[in-house]
Amino acid sequence: MPKLTASTQYKTPQKIVNPCVRNCCLDDRDVCLGCFRTLEEILTWRSLPKKQREAVLIEAEKRRTLNTG
Repeated sequence: MPKLTASTQYKTPQKIVNPCVRNCCLDDRDVCLGCFRTLEEILTWRSLPKKQREAVLIEAEKRRTLNTG
């Protein structure tokens, strides 16, 4: 089975699903250790247009890779 990434894991044809994994814990940089979004990205998620949500997912995936290797 292929590894799911931010670009494939949360997208549906109609919308981008909220990446929250209900494991919320912010680090000292205000980055969630569950979904790797910043606090600002979490708070603004619902109001972001699709393109900005895609950008948030890309950045979160980068943070996840840096944090988990």
